[in-house]
Amino acid sequence: MVALSCLECIELQVINEMTEGGADYCFECVGLPSLMEEAYACCRKGWGKTIVLGVARPMSEMKLECFEVLHSGKILTGSLFGGLKPKSDIPMLLKRYMDRDLELDKFVTHELDFKEINTAFDLLIEGKSLRCVMWMDR
Repeated sequence: MVALSCLECIELQVINEMTEGGADYCFECVGLPSLMEEAYACCRKGWGKTIVLGVARPMSEMKLECFEVLHSGKILTGSLFGGLKPKSDIPMLLKRYMDRDLELDKFVTHELDFKEINTAFDLLIEGKSLRCVMWMDR
């Protein structure tokens, strides 16, 4: 455990040196609280922003020093579904799709009956399908 902590300190130093004080933006995409903490630590003081995209296990906790949060001027935010606001964004996206301003159909590569769900997973794993629509009652 001590070696891991030392490694994290070295990585933090390297990132801070490479970016001359910390990254302007840090993205955590894995969902591990320790990586969320590291991303925040690598963020530039004054205006750096850490965006958490990874979904952690329920009841997981991050540990940040209150002094650091208060005095660093950094921003920590989460972005579930890319920050989509369902109440306003979904009707707007639906309208754009219906008006043919948003082309989504070209991303659907397969349409299968629900009983063929294993085939759909095989196509995805093999890299032969981008999006597969599963029909429940066809």
